[in-house]
Amino acid sequence: MSASAGAAGRSALKLEVVFEADEDGWVVASCPALPGCHSQGRTRDEALANVREAIEGYLASMGTCRSVGIARRFRLRLLP
Repeated sequence: MSASAGAAGRSALKLEVVFEADEDGWVVASCPALPGCHSQGRTRDEALANVREAIEGYLASMGTCRSVGIARRFRLRLLP
């Protein structure tokens, strides 16, 4: 996980997302940098949208913990 300069001086968080097919034909999306952050969908696009929401929720919940030190505002950009 790395941060880089983004638009308007905000930093963008770059996170790897891994896609796998499960035994029932669903696409499972996982973010290895965020333990336990997984989602799924019937298609890759649906899984991507779902894992994006999961990542946003994960990071938002971590931002409420002072010990974690992650800003409450962030811009998420998933790389292909």
